[in-house]
Amino acid sequence: MKDLELTVYKHLEERNWHHLRPSDIAKSIMIEGAELLELFQWENLPLEDVKNDAEKIEEIKNELADVMIYCIEMSTLLGLDTEDLIRKKLERVNKKYPAELMSQSTQGPGTESEYWRIKKEYRKQGS
Repeated sequence: MKDLELTVYKHLEERNWHHLRPSDIAKSIMIEGAELLELFQWENLPLEDVKNDAEKIEEIKNELADVMIYCIEMSTLLGLDTEDLIRKKLERVNKKYPAELMSQSTQGPGTESEYWRIKKEYRKQGS
């Protein structure tokens, strides 16, 4: 991950973009995220259908790369350890949504589930 962070920083530095404001990067993350979301507008295809659509996969790869690059830019410019923050967040999510409990859910995707029950409880607690 450090190598990727350095590559992204070098890309910024070479263009004199290494002083970008965090707010501008956050806006760019959301704009690119919206472009990724737009690829799914008006459809709700199952995972296998998306994976089998080569054209859609190429579009997803491009938009996903944009989102991830901006995220790494923000992390790098703020002096954060990208790998560490991802690992710590995954640890918190693992505790919040235990695999044993989540994998036993009998409800399908998009339905009221144990995930949403837990999420609502955490919101009530302000977590």
